Amino acid sequence: MEHFEDKIQRYADLAIKIGVNIKPGQRLLIRGPLLYGAPISTAPLVNALVKSAYQAGARRVDVLWGDESNELARFQYAPRDSFAEMAAWKAGAAFEHVSQGDAVIGITGINPDLLKGLDADLVTSYTQAIQKALAPFQNLTSTNQVQWLVLPAPTPGWAAKVFPSVAPEAAMEKMWQALFAFSRLDRPDPVAAWREHTGNLKTRAAYLNAKQYASFHYRGPGTDLTIGFTGTAVWTGASEHSAGGVEFIANMPTEEVFAAPHRLKADGYIKASLPLNYSGTLIDDFNLRFEKGRVVHATAKVGESVLRKLLDTDDGAGRLGEVALVPHSSPISQSGTLFYNTLLDENASCHLAVGRAYQTTLLGGGNWSDEEFNAQGGNTSLVHVDFMVGSSQLDIDGILPDGRVEPVFRSGEWAFNA
Repeated sequence: MEHFEDKIQRYADLAIKIGVNIKPGQRLLIRGPLLYGAPISTAPLVNALVKSAYQAGARRVDVLWGDESNELARFQYAPRDSFAEMAAWKAGAAFEHVSQGDAVIGITGINPDLLKGLDADLVTSYTQAIQKALAPFQNLTSTNQVQWLVLPAPTPGWAAKVFPSVAPEAAMEKMWQALFAFSRLDRPDPVAAWREHTGNLKTRAAYLNAKQYASFHYRGPGTDLTIGFTGTAVWTGASEHSAGGVEFIANMPTEEVFAAPHRLKADGYIKASLPLNYSGTLIDDFNLRFEKGRVVHATAKVGESVLRKLLDTDDGAGRLGEVALVPHSSPISQSGTLFYNTLLDENASCHLAVGRAYQTTLLGGGNWSDEEFNAQGGNTSLVHVDFMVGSSQLDIDGILPDGRVEPVFRSGEWAFNA
């Protein structure tokens, strides 16, 4: 790829300056998904991130490395009774960094088929042990105590899954080209393009905040679902602010505007529009039915046992924690590529999340106890898992507190000007 190293550095610069927005004297931790470290194969990007962070004034940058092959080897050869055990130092390191105000970048890009065909009970035990270990860390990042960013980077296994018909080197190149385009590096001034984009998303969020819809009604193939809101829902788009007042973008790329629903107010049924990659296991062609906020029935043609175990993680895992709106015309959707990676696929489609809601999506949230958050209508859980429901056939109505109905989405697109 022409000028590849230069493009990698520009990608890293955007992540540091626009995404996590590192400040002079601040420390930075670079890690991977869950307790994986940053994949070794992403070293060129990680090296560029480290360079950019120091150039921006970072005091220290620490990197937790990992290799998905080692995780797979554990499933193949480790004792079956060892999967509830986790290395406490890994979770402790992540918590130590955020508790002292360090910014965090999580590199995502594991092979979607890494754990394909393995014992669902082992995968569940493994994932839940990680989630429990990371809970203190997740509590701080989900309340925006520090700047944090999830950033995609191609890995050989992921690239091969997305582009199986081309040679491995060509698949990696196609992945990088896609990420550069979604991150607006193909624009004459990427920073200006990001500022314009985030401004547009904030305008959409401001419109929804002014409306304060009491509920949304989703209609589409296999879908007839009503989701209620708390009355204090805060719609957010693109950038957020840390507890220290620093503006940051938690996901790059991002195309969504999102808020928290009321944990007790979801009734009806909905069909996922895209597969879900959950911790290296694929869940596909699945349907959920809700009553009074809880999933009461779940089916999937692929990965049903993993889906059911996910929903049974704890009391909040079978309830909704996020409602997100993304037009079908988003650049990622229009690429026509299924990425088998939630960060990218959720920005190609309207989506919902089961599990933990972000406190900052309710007015006054950020420092509530779990009990206080639940009392406000928020949802608490060890998990937060987005799944895609949007398509060109999705319609969403907004229902005002007085019962009036207004179009929010029609045929997968915004139905209002803002």
